[in-house]
Amino acid sequence: MITVAEALERVFALVSPLGVEEVPLADAAGRVLARPVSARRDQPPFDASAMDGYAIRGLTAGPGDRFRVIGEAGAGHAFAGRLGADEAVRIFTGAPVPEGADRVVIQEDVTREGDWIILGDRLDSGTNIRPRGNDFAAGQEVAAPRRLRPHDLALIAAMNVPRLPVTRRPEVAIIATGDELVMPGETPRPEQIIASNAFALKALAEAEGAVARLLPIARDTEAELTHVLRLAEGADLIVTIGGASVGDHDLVGKVAGAMGMDRAFYKIAMRPGKPLMAGRLHGVPMLGLPGNPVSSIVCAHLFMLPLLRAMTGLPAAPAPRAPAVLAADLGPNGPREHYMRARLTPGPGLPSIAPFDRQDSSLLGILTQADALLVRPLGDGPRRAGEEVAFIPL
Repeated sequence: MITVAEALERVFALVSPLGVEEVPLADAAGRVLARPVSARRDQPPFDASAMDGYAIRGLTAGPGDRFRVIGEAGAGHAFAGRLGADEAVRIFTGAPVPEGADRVVIQEDVTREGDWIILGDRLDSGTNIRPRGNDFAAGQEVAAPRRLRPHDLALIAAMNVPRLPVTRRPEVAIIATGDELVMPGETPRPEQIIASNAFALKALAEAEGAVARLLPIARDTEAELTHVLRLAEGADLIVTIGGASVGDHDLVGKVAGAMGMDRAFYKIAMRPGKPLMAGRLHGVPMLGLPGNPVSSIVCAHLFMLPLLRAMTGLPAAPAPRAPAVLAADLGPNGPREHYMRARLTPGPGLPSIAPFDRQDSSLLGILTQADALLVRPLGDGPRRAGEEVAFIPL
């Protein structure tokens, strides 16, 4: 068996970033920006008023000073003239500051009498002007690679960039295996169960920006599994569920090997998820996940999602971890890294984390209650309540 860290290194060695395509800005949410993009203009593109009020030439003006109002400037409507001494322009937030003005006095600080304003005795000290390029200047870049969040799109839109170069979405083929499985809604025989893992893996892959397709359940014959694996043609990643162990009916390794799979590893010193296989089949990365529901989903968090991120051009990195403090004592861990389903509770500093008592890899109900995986390193000693530990958010 190899360690989780070594297995992840071998998984990353199977992939490289996919190609780049250009998409409209409106379709770029959640995609990975493949190349930097540059602002095509300054923001704001002019000195802009930060408040509703009056633009004046009067940095040294004080209470009681009078200015004659000669015009108005609104957002999208500039005042065309030049402001002279003792003159003012009624101005609104976002409007261009008139030529000659160096200050905007907020409307609450003036008294207006016809075409004249009189400055009050509680003037603020600021100019209330946003200078040209205050947010960004033409040529400023948004760095890549990065997953595009909603506020990234707002920034890029303000930069006047209508189309973006993004990494192509990975296509993931997901194959559940086993005679014991039927699809939800079908009528199982007494000895059968409902296929569930594939739906979690599909949702996880799609949340990561991939396009996932569920292939038919592969029954426990070499011919059937060969047929379904061939249906995965065109995918960028093949993920099988079950059949990766060494039992008489665990055929994934045997069949994939006969089809030319170059295996990177088999078996990891972890729980849940020891019987995990990875390699390359016809040039396409392939993950053989365990069949137990929790094992397959935990392995998806640890291996499938980091692999998909690397395929989209993001840094090859493990699943992100965060610190917490133990809510109760824990005994020593054994010779496999343990990912324990756990519940977080907010605290004044770090959150506290409490693993569930039942950690059997078949218990999906416990997984749905968990919001974290408590990471127990290989051979980790006893831990006391209050000690800091690491977890992976779910």
